[in-house]
Amino acid sequence: MPSKSAKFAVKSSAKSRRHEPSEKTPSRRVAILAFPGVTLLDISGPAQVFAELEAIELPAPGYALSYVSVTGGLVPTDVGMMIDTSPIASVRPQQVDTLIVPGGPGIWELRHDAVLMKWIAQTLPKARRIASVCLGAFVLAWTGVLDGKRAVTHWRFCPRLQDSFPKIRVEPNAIFVQDGRVWSSAGVSAGIDLALAMIEQDFGHTIALDVARRLVVFLKRPGGQSQFSTVLAAQASDAEGRFSALHAWIIENIASDLRVETLAERAGMTLRTFARTYVNRTGMTPANGVEALRVETARLLLESRRIGGVVEVAKRAGFGDDERMRRAFLRHLGVTPSEYRRRFSG
Repeated sequence: MPSKSAKFAVKSSAKSRRHEPSEKTPSRRVAILAFPGVTLLDISGPAQVFAELEAIELPAPGYALSYVSVTGGLVPTDVGMMIDTSPIASVRPQQVDTLIVPGGPGIWELRHDAVLMKWIAQTLPKARRIASVCLGAFVLAWTGVLDGKRAVTHWRFCPRLQDSFPKIRVEPNAIFVQDGRVWSSAGVSAGIDLALAMIEQDFGHTIALDVARRLVVFLKRPGGQSQFSTVLAAQASDAEGRFSALHAWIIENIASDLRVETLAERAGMTLRTFARTYVNRTGMTPANGVEALRVETARLLLESRRIGGVVEVAKRAGFGDDERMRRAFLRHLGVTPSEYRRRFSG
């Protein structure tokens, strides 16, 4: 049964846009889940990316978008706009090529929805590709499909995902992660990056680049696949605030000799206990934590242009020399300091 298209409307006043499968070539169905409290951009971002293919001549069947919910009809998003959906019963699991589970504040109620979780569980093994956007990773985690796989969610919730599901290898710095046929992306707008990567996988680099240009976005974000939030993720993961004072002290003394022995003494722990506890609470080694804070410091200095040259920035951020800072930037952000300044300085 052809799905209803989405209405992004206030009080359901907007006209719907219909995405029907081509009569000549069967389209691959992309089923995007909707639920009360879903983040609008988690749905509309990937949907707009996929919809742009309608104007491009493709070498293979394109996509047919289905927006599905438990009962169908209008579903309120987190910003009050409504999405018109089809009931999940109208889309059989074997019809789904790609399943996308978005996030949003309403995500936590889904675990208790037996009908929806059953449909998801039935669809997962049949779909060629499954993906989550932002907090949608928790839905995939509840099904067990992420066990033993790499995954990501919004950086603020990466620690919670890791603590709740230790079998998952959470990568808190990534914009999106592909592990086999299972994809996951970081917060909100990262769903656009994920959708572009899917198009690149299915139709090649040239078409994906064409779509990115039409949307006036980067095919791959400057800085590579990084959320630009390593330090914030580390701080957020320390839910008990055990290392908050230490992080503040590190930032205040960022250019000092911050070897692990110094940090352990500052934290009032033995070296071994400190190293183990820090990794458990932040997901990083102490050395990586210091490096992330130095990258964050250097990043802010480069953005502000208050410091003249890259060499001086490296010195003030505690890297010692610009080559060491360049390697750290490539590890954390996938871009050199000079390139970062060109793209992001004010």
